[in-house]
Amino acid sequence: MKPPKGRTWALRGARPVVKVHGRGNGRVNVAGVVCYRPGSRPHFFYRLHVYRGRKGESKSFAWSNWDLMIAAHQQLDAPLVWCWDNLNVHLCPQMKQFIGEHDDWLRVFQMPSYAPELNLAEGVWSLLKRSIANFVATDLNGLVRITKRKLKKIQFRPHLIDGCLTEPGLMIEPP
Repeated sequence: MKPPKGRTWALRGARPVVKVHGRGNGRVNVAGVVCYRPGSRPHFFYRLHVYRGRKGESKSFAWSNWDLMIAAHQQLDAPLVWCWDNLNVHLCPQMKQFIGEHDDWLRVFQMPSYAPELNLAEGVWSLLKRSIANFVATDLNGLVRITKRKLKKIQFRPHLIDGCLTEPGLMIEPP
């Protein structure tokens, strides 16, 4: 779990300067899921939530943003076993009600607290952070564009997603 390293450059004796536009109070949140099925390539699905600092706008994902679960179910056309951390959005009553209503195709397991090594999506976030370490986003739209581009690259490289499974020492065995 080493932090990503980035390098900058400038003329000798000069400090690197990056000009940015705007106030800088926006942010981009990413939710993602890594899916494995024996005999098939791994899949990675994600959703972005952009907060632009406007009044009344939600700053992060809410409990009603379960479209990632539905999209994964529809794309894979299979029942899902969902493992996730103890984020407060995952534990709210509305989410539990949604899970109860869809128990025919959705089964959820809570991971133990403080166990990021078991969360396979953490490997994807590590890859993303390393790939954007040397990029400079001059505004929020630039950050969204860079993030989407890098996530698409990860999404279409199954060997990278497989690496997220082998890092914690897990493996999928065909039945």
